[in-house]
Amino acid sequence: MADGGPTSSSSQPNFFVRGYRRYSNIHQKLLDNATPHTGLRWTIALVLGLLYLLRVYILQGWYIVTYALGIYLLNLFIAFLTPKIDPAMTEDIDEDGPSLPTKSSEEFRPFIRRLPEFKFWYSTFKAFLLAMFCTCFEALNVPVFWPILVMYFFVLFTITMKRQIKHMIKYRYIPFTHGKTKYKGKEDSGHTVAQ
Repeated sequence: MADGGPTSSSSQPNFFVRGYRRYSNIHQKLLDNATPHTGLRWTIALVLGLLYLLRVYILQGWYIVTYALGIYLLNLFIAFLTPKIDPAMTEDIDEDGPSLPTKSSEEFRPFIRRLPEFKFWYSTFKAFLLAMFCTCFEALNVPVFWPILVMYFFVLFTITMKRQIKHMIKYRYIPFTHGKTKYKGKEDSGHTVAQ
């Protein structure tokens, strides 16, 4: 300490910073490892959602939390179905950026989602965890007549999806790859051509 150099306590981050960094690294590694396993990720999210619904059914409460979860998941789904660059917004504005083809003579451009699949799954997973956590607090168990909430949710879902499907038809985009034509290049024989 007499040489004027930094002390060991000031050169290293404190215990909480080190713990948070360690947690962040482990969390990111788990997310990175889960990324290629799409089916397994969605199965786990579905099981977590079913566990949440079972908990709400057994406890007979937290309908407002469930309604908020449903609205949030609906918003995520709409963002998942919507292109990143909405053709309705760029119809009047002539930009140099990418856009979806509206005529068969236009160049093919891939469908880029506003909310990518991984972020959709991750947000859904976190929403189920948060909703499950909210059922631990009696203060969030607001008494409501739940059939009205269910009816209102289905009306909202129907109107929103009808509008989204009309948008898809109008601008001719399909957000799913199932059933689309897949093009293959020439088969590789594995032999090299000597010159």
